[in-house]
Amino acid sequence: MVDMATHRPVDLLADREAATFAAWLQEHPGTQVICRDRAGAYADGARTGAPQATQVADRWHLWHNLAEHVEKTVLGHRGCLREPTSEPTPEPPTPIPQATPAPLAPPEKKIVTRTTQRYAAVQQRRAHGASISAISRSLHLDIQTVRRFAHAASLDELLAKTAERASVLDGFTAYLHQRWTQGLHRRRRAHQGAQGAGLCRQRPDRAPLPATLPPGAAHPPPGPTPPTVREVAGWILRRPDALDPQEQTRLKQILARCPHLDAASGHVAAFAEIMSGLRGNRLDGWIAAVEADDLPGLRSFVTGLRRDQQAVTNGLRLPYSSGAVEGTVNRIKMLKRQMYGRAGFHLLRKRVLLA
Repeated sequence: MVDMATHRPVDLLADREAATFAAWLQEHPGTQVICRDRAGAYADGARTGAPQATQVADRWHLWHNLAEHVEKTVLGHRGCLREPTSEPTPEPPTPIPQATPAPLAPPEKKIVTRTTQRYAAVQQRRAHGASISAISRSLHLDIQTVRRFAHAASLDELLAKTAERASVLDGFTAYLHQRWTQGLHRRRRAHQGAQGAGLCRQRPDRAPLPATLPPGAAHPPPGPTPPTVREVAGWILRRPDALDPQEQTRLKQILARCPHLDAASGHVAAFAEIMSGLRGNRLDGWIAAVEADDLPGLRSFVTGLRRDQQAVTNGLRLPYSSGAVEGTVNRIKMLKRQMYGRAGFHLLRKRVLLA
């Protein structure tokens, strides 16, 4: 709890429950403005403990929530991120001798299998009424991981995010293609060549090669590497003058290929103008414009705003901010790390969560 007039901490609550917050407010009457994040417990506690106070949704948390939904929107249209390539003229098929084995399909990635199994286990326990913390203990998973699997709209959403992870092939796929067409199909020799070229330091037994092809067959050349979902979401969320010329060009090309992302980019710019200019009176019009478009990610964000619309409007028109609270929280975290060290801090955090 921080006094927003002096920016000095006044108390530390025992937990994040609405009843605890309401009891504190009732013991300290006279509160006029409550600046908070989007957590429902704080909203409920404020209504119960200080119904006369003006609730203000913090702008940083509003922008952070918007960023999460923008990333989901880009994820839903990730096919637009890849630059279109002209189809090569098909060549007559070359007869393959009967003795040549058929190409083998690449095995399913371990991360895909693990993600599928974890999603099924978490959803099954949630269906039986288990809490997030109980699932974390039973599956021996971090509570944030369990929360992400529990709140995912579908398995496809989680699998799509795994596809965005960097690969050990990034940066030397062109080299592997060249060596493959020259007849080099052995993992260790390809790895040694990549090491000699200064392109890779991965262990040879962990450096995957392209899908198996018949000896002598030409592997298709790699296309231009598309930007990641997070990169494109970051470009949309940043000011245009904060992007370098290459980022501006790539973003314009992506928006030209995808009307949905183009519309989302316009809505983000409009919301940024409302927030930076404290023009909360324009929020209703912005919400109506978003709901008129086919953008499920931003519509989900709008649904959350409607549940807390008065506090959101106050946050977009009043000067109050929770920056002093976030600064105090960060100082507490730094102090804990200094006292217990990084490993000790995470062990202490885990014990608190399990308790």
